[in-house]
Amino acid sequence: MAPAALRALTAHPNPAPPDIPRSIALPAATASLAYLNAKYGLLLDARTIYLLVSYARHTASQEKADRVNGFYAFERWATEPRTRDRVFLVSPYDPAAQHPRPQREWTYAEAYEIVGKYARWLREVHGVQKGEIVAMDFTNREQFVWVWFALWSLGAKPAFINSNLRRGAFVHCVRVSTARLLLVDPLVREVLDEETRGELGADSKGRAVDAFVLEDEAVERDILSGPAYRAPDSERGGDKLKDTAMLIFTSGTTGLPKAAKVHWGKTFAGTYVFPKLLGITAEDRYFTAMPLYHTSASLLGVLQALGPGCAIIVAPKFSPRTYMRMVTETQATIMQYIGEACRYLVVSPKTEWDRKHKLRLAFGNGMRPDVWQPFKDRFNIPDICEFYGATEAPGSSWVYERTGFERGAIGRSGALVRSLFGGNNVLVRHDHTTDLPYRDPRTNHCVKCLPNEPGELLNLLDPAAISDKFVGYLGNDAAGSSKILRDVFKKGDAYYRTGDLQRLDSDGRWWFLDRVGDTFRWKGENVSTAEVSEALGSHPAVGEANVYGVVLPHHDGRAGCAAVSLVGGKGVEGGLGVELAEWVRRRLPRYAVPVFLRVVGTELEVTGTMKHQKVALRNAGVDPGKVGGDKLFWLPPGAEGYEVFGVEEWEGIVERRAKL
Repeated sequence: MAPAALRALTAHPNPAPPDIPRSIALPAATASLAYLNAKYGLLLDARTIYLLVSYARHTASQEKADRVNGFYAFERWATEPRTRDRVFLVSPYDPAAQHPRPQREWTYAEAYEIVGKYARWLREVHGVQKGEIVAMDFTNREQFVWVWFALWSLGAKPAFINSNLRRGAFVHCVRVSTARLLLVDPLVREVLDEETRGELGADSKGRAVDAFVLEDEAVERDILSGPAYRAPDSERGGDKLKDTAMLIFTSGTTGLPKAAKVHWGKTFAGTYVFPKLLGITAEDRYFTAMPLYHTSASLLGVLQALGPGCAIIVAPKFSPRTYMRMVTETQATIMQYIGEACRYLVVSPKTEWDRKHKLRLAFGNGMRPDVWQPFKDRFNIPDICEFYGATEAPGSSWVYERTGFERGAIGRSGALVRSLFGGNNVLVRHDHTTDLPYRDPRTNHCVKCLPNEPGELLNLLDPAAISDKFVGYLGNDAAGSSKILRDVFKKGDAYYRTGDLQRLDSDGRWWFLDRVGDTFRWKGENVSTAEVSEALGSHPAVGEANVYGVVLPHHDGRAGCAAVSLVGGKGVEGGLGVELAEWVRRRLPRYAVPVFLRVVGTELEVTGTMKHQKVALRNAGVDPGKVGGDKLFWLPPGAEGYEVFGVEEWEGIVERRAKL
C-alpha cells in the first residue's frame, strides 16, 4: 500500500462516505430496507417476537394475580363507566332463518347483568359448583354466550357439544365430559328423544345426566325475571394457566369425538395475542357465522372481542345467499371465515350487498389459493389474515396478506424467527406406508425436511412438563399419548404430532398439503372414517365399508367416499339407494354423510394387519375412468337417495355445474 494511503487510513480509521444528495440517498435507503424486509421478514419477525414476549409477561402477571379466568376480561369492560355502554353482542336479522328475528344488540353492561342472572339460576336451581363441568348443546344464539360466561363466573367449566351430533356420538360426548348437567338449546330439542334420554340415565356406576331444555318461556320466567349474582373471587381462584378452561370436542381416528382440554393459557391467545395481531380496536365490529362450539368462533371470535372491548356479531348460521347482507347491515369491519365458506360465497350469485360493506379484513383458516384472490376481488376486501392451528395443539402459524406474496400460505416466519425459534415447529419426513414420521434406520431418529420438501409438522414440548403446552383429552389418556412423539432428534426429547403434512419454502412461507391418516376435512369439519364406517357398515345390506376422503375439482377439503361390498344380491340402483341414505343420515352429522359410494365386486383389499387399503382408492377418487369395473353412486344435494354417478355427472363437477 502507498505510504500516503496508509497515512490517510491511520489518521481517519473511519473515513467519511462521499457526499450523496438526500434526493438520492433516502429513496435508495428506503428501497434497500424494503428489499431486506421482503426477503428476510424483518418487520414480521419484530412483531412476532414482541407478541411472544408481551404474551408471556401478560399471562404470567395474570396468573400471579389469580386472574386467569376469562370472566375477568368481560367484567372489566362491563363495569368500567367509560366502556360499559359499548356494544358487546349483536344477533343479526337473518332472512334465511326458519323463524327470522329482528336484529338485537346488547351492551357490555346489559350482557353482564344477564350473565349474572344466569349465574344465579345455575347456582340456585341446578347447584352448579366451582370446578364442575357442565355440558352445553347450543346453536349460535345469545344464550350460548350467557351460559358460557355464567359458568366461568361460577368457576365452572363448559363442555361445548357439537349441535349436529345425534344418538351415539352425542351420548358419547356428554358422557365423556363427566357432566351431570346438560343444557340444551330448544332449537335442537329433538336430540333428546326417548332413546337418548334413556341412554343418559344412570350408567353402571349410577351416574345420570340431568338434561334440561332451556325453553324461551322458562328463560323469561325463571331466569331473566330474577336477580343477578356475582360469585366471590374465591370461586374463580386457584386456577393456573395450564388448567382446563373448557372442553371442545374434536374428531379423531378412533371413531368418536375426543374432549380436548383447552387451558386458560390458550384463551389468552384469543383475548390478547390475536387482537393485537389483527389490530382490532374498540371501534371494530367482528362478524362470525362459524359455530360457537368450535375453537374458531369461541376462542378466536367471542374472546377476540374481549381484547379491545369491541362488538362481536354472531350470525345464526352460514348462508351464502344472505351472508354479505348480514355483514353489511350489521356494519361489520372484520369477518371470520373458513375456506369452504369463502368458496361458497365466490360461486354464489352476485348480490347488491357484495361491496356495500365496511369490511377491512377477513380472518380465518383454510382459504384455498384458487379462491383467495377471486374472493378479495369480488368483495373488495383489502387484507386477509390466514391462521393455522388445532384446538389442542401447542403451536400455530399465521400470515397477513395484502400484496399477494403470501397468497395461499398458512403462515410465514422470517429469518430471525426461524433462527431463534425454528426448533419449536419442525417438519419431518413422513412414511406414507405406516402413516408415521420416517426414522433413519441408522439412528432411529426422525429426519428434518429440506426447504420445499413435504413433511409432518411437529411442535416442541418440554419432556418433563408435557401438560404445560399439551393437556390432552379428558377421559382418553391413550389418545393424548398417541399425539406425543419421543426420541425425535435425540434421546429424551418430545414433540406433538399435528397430523398435518406441510411444506416450508425458502422464503419462510408455510403451505398446508394434507391430513395424515384416516381423518379428513369436509365442510370445515373433521370427519372420522371409523365413525362413518361403523354407521354405514351396520346396515344389513353392507358387508364391509372402507371410508376415505377424495379430492374434487373446485372444492375444499375431501368429500366422503365409501368403498362397500354388498350382501344379499341387492343393488344400489333400486330402493337400497334411498334406504342407505336414510340410514346414514339418521346416524351421522350432515357433513359426515358419504357423498359417494363405490360398490366393489369382490372383498375389500386389506393389509397384513387387517387394515383396509386406502391409498389406491384415494388416488383413484371418483373419476369414472379410474375405478375399473366398480360402480359409482352419489348423493347430490336435495336427493332422497344415492343415484348413479357416471361420466356426465363427473364432468358436471369438473365444469363447476354441480355444487356439493
